[in-house]
Amino acid sequence: MNRILAALSLGAMLCMTTPVLAQQAQPSGTPRPAIATTKVPGTDGVYVFRNGNHQGMFVVTSAGVIATDPVAYGKPFGGQQYLDEIRKVTDKPVKYVIYSHHHYDHIAGGKALKEAGATFIAHRKAKERLAKLKDPHTVIPDEVVGDKGRTITLGGTVLELSYHGLNHSDSTLVMRLPKEKIVFIVDTIPVGAVPGRGMIDFHPFETEAFMKKMLKLDWERLIPGHPGPNDRLGTKDDVRAQLKFLEDASAAMKVLAQDGKCWDTAEKEFKLPQYESWPGYANNLPFVARRYCGLWGRGT
Repeated sequence: MNRILAALSLGAMLCMTTPVLAQQAQPSGTPRPAIATTKVPGTDGVYVFRNGNHQGMFVVTSAGVIATDPVAYGKPFGGQQYLDEIRKVTDKPVKYVIYSHHHYDHIAGGKALKEAGATFIAHRKAKERLAKLKDPHTVIPDEVVGDKGRTITLGGTVLELSYHGLNHSDSTLVMRLPKEKIVFIVDTIPVGAVPGRGMIDFHPFETEAFMKKMLKLDWERLIPGHPGPNDRLGTKDDVRAQLKFLEDASAAMKVLAQDGKCWDTAEKEFKLPQYESWPGYANNLPFVARRYCGLWGRGT
C-alpha cells in the first residue's frame, strides 16, 4: 500500500491539468469556482470542463470539436455554460457530443449543444434507456455505438469508443485518444478516493474484470467523470489501487454477511482502516457497505 500511495503522490505532481488562461494563485480560503476549463498538458487540444463536482472532456481539432458529457445535473444553465467555455477556446463548431453512459448527472445538459448543431452519440443501451425515460433535459442520441465499438475521426484526431459490458452501468463507453494516450472513463474508476453513491447499482464482479481490462489498454492518463484530489488526472496506479480497494471491501463484507450480520449490524462493523486517509472515506463507506451486503447477503 505504501508503494501505491507513493505512486499516487507522484502521479499528482505529474498529471495536474493546466488552466486555459493564466491565473494568479488562488488565495487561501477563496471559494473554488463552480465552472472551470483546463487544458491537459502536452496535448494540442484536449480540455477538461468541470461543472461543480462533475467533468466532461472536449477535444478541439482543425475540423471542429468533439465534446463529451454535457454535465448540468441540477444546474439548468450548465449546458450553455459548457458551450460558452468551449467558445472561450475556439470558434470551431461542436460536431459531436458523446455520452459516457446514460446517467443524468453526467448528460442532462445537452440542449444548447444540440441547438448549436452537434450530433449526439451514445451506446445503444443508453439510447434505449433514455428513449423510455424521456427526461426533458436530456437529449436523445442521434447515433448509437454497438457492442463492437466505433472510431470517430475528425480533423486528424482519432477517438476510439469501446464497450466492455457491465460495470458501473450497462451502457458505459470508454473513450481513448490513442495518440495522446488519454482515456475518459466515468464513474467506474474513481481517482484517489473512496467511491460513493455510484456503488448503489454497480456490478461488483464485472467492474473488477473491467478494471483489469483497462490495465491492458495503452494509455497513460485518465480523465475521470469526477475530479480527483487537487484535480489531478489518473494513472494505472489509480486503477490498481481502486481494484485493490474493491477486492478488500468485498472480502471484508463477505465475512460479515456469512455471519448473518447484513444489513444493519454489518454496516456498523464494516471498516477498512487501511483506506481511512482516502478522500470520501467517512461519507462514502456506507454506500460501499450496502452494495457488498447486497452481493454477499442477498446474492444481488
